[in-house]
Amino acid sequence: MALRGDKRINNQHYMRYKYFYKRLFWLVLLIPVLAAWQLKNKQQTTPAKQVAKRPNILFCIADDASLQHMSAYGMTNYVKTPNFDRIAREGLLFANAYTPNPKCAPSRAMILTGRNLWQLEEAGNHSPFWPAKFTSFVEALGKNGYQVGFTGKGWSPGDPGQVNGKPRQLTGPAYNEIKIAAPTKAISPVNYTANLAAFLDKKPKDQPFCFWYGGHEPHRAYAYGTGITLGKKKLSDVNNLPAFWPDNETVRNDVLDYAYEVEYYDQHIGQMLELLEKRGELENTIVVVTSDNGMPFPRVKGHIYEFANHLPLAIMWKNGIKNPGRKIQDYVSFVDFAPTFLELAGLKTNAANMQPMQGKSLQPIFASNKAGQVDTSRDHVLLGRERNDVGRPHDEGYPVRGIVKGDYYYVRNYEPERWPTGNPETGYLDTDGGPTKTEILKAKRNGGDTRTWDLAFGKRPAEELYRITKDPYCLTNLAADKNYSQIKESLHTQMEQELKSQQDPRMAGKGSVFDKYLYSEPKVRNFYERYTKGEAVKAGWVQESDFEKKPN
Repeated sequence: MALRGDKRINNQHYMRYKYFYKRLFWLVLLIPVLAAWQLKNKQQTTPAKQVAKRPNILFCIADDASLQHMSAYGMTNYVKTPNFDRIAREGLLFANAYTPNPKCAPSRAMILTGRNLWQLEEAGNHSPFWPAKFTSFVEALGKNGYQVGFTGKGWSPGDPGQVNGKPRQLTGPAYNEIKIAAPTKAISPVNYTANLAAFLDKKPKDQPFCFWYGGHEPHRAYAYGTGITLGKKKLSDVNNLPAFWPDNETVRNDVLDYAYEVEYYDQHIGQMLELLEKRGELENTIVVVTSDNGMPFPRVKGHIYEFANHLPLAIMWKNGIKNPGRKIQDYVSFVDFAPTFLELAGLKTNAANMQPMQGKSLQPIFASNKAGQVDTSRDHVLLGRERNDVGRPHDEGYPVRGIVKGDYYYVRNYEPERWPTGNPETGYLDTDGGPTKTEILKAKRNGGDTRTWDLAFGKRPAEELYRITKDPYCLTNLAADKNYSQIKESLHTQMEQELKSQQDPRMAGKGSVFDKYLYSEPKVRNFYERYTKGEAVKAGWVQESDFEKKPN
């Protein structure tokens, strides 16, 4: 047995400890180096593993549906929209969403570009040529990794221009080939849901998508009486008609036919949600449901009033919206959609080759837990219109700008000597033909109530001011009331200051440029002059019963 004093043993211990401490010394030196290497390696590999998958987008837009007719807002007596209501319940319901222009083509152009109509040149008009300089958010997403497409109605009516000899696809390639036996001849035969399925079948498994569902409903015309016969509705259900229409059996039938088509639009939303759930795509899909403008009735579609501009909006995104079920009071404009989608797709404006946008992303609202007013700066929306439909000399429009803020709705009509809905002798073409329109015209011709005619077709003063919390139908004009002069001037000043900062041509005395842009449809150019010369102009949507008088 060795003793501690043995030199040989002690030398062995010394050599052993010397080797141990040497290794420990180098290990201590290497720890920071190894840690730095591991951190660098982690930084290089983390994005691929931890960055959330880019969200899909399902954008659902009705053609001419008012806010009042989505049942999540409270009307359930003759319209039921359970799928819109589900999206509001499992996502967000917006109480103050507005299109700046309540007409199909300009409203959709603002959605696609993030710019107001006065910033869109020709595209600020109805049925225009699309300016080549403006890129749609769908085009931008399609060039940056998204599978894009649409079914039904995309951007329309108008000429989108061409790229490489083919029409531009502002809302992506069309998926309209699969048809269905529609409930009526007035409803589109396009099977919207089946075409979404065909689109998804072509999509690579891990590629995000953006799909535009543009329902043709509830655009006119309707199959008269189908609200009762197919929708199982009753005339007595219609107990809250706006005071700017007659209340009779014909008008109630017209409203019920419209309501039936609103529900048809909603049914396809439900089918699409079910399809996405089955394919495992719903959790990470932003589902947006809205309409391009208000219902196609007198004093609504195309005109700057509460029923026309104030639109339904519900958004669901299970992976991205906090505290679902909130009702949002912030004012939201249609120009906010494009910047929202680009931000959530991880694209900056320059990288996406998009023009500067006026809208603001809704992502802060998605990420908040608050209900009610989330962003205090969102306290108003600007409105406007230029040239919508034909029916005035020299293809003139009816220029309007407006602002809605708090309790008030202020409107400035810049050419009040013009007829707001088109000249009487051409049938008031800035209001869609239908039974309600005809009833209003018949009442005036037969010596009956002229109040509804004045509200629907009569000329308007230069300024209008309505307290919409008490007067949602915009019937009592307060602009000449001295008690409201300070409110009127404040709204007028704010509106025009913001319009100037946005380089609105009308604020610079150059608003006539909108009247000089050509209609994209040759058959409706110079309609007034050709009609008054007795030429046989057939515009399709014109009803003979709507003509006030024939020219000599």
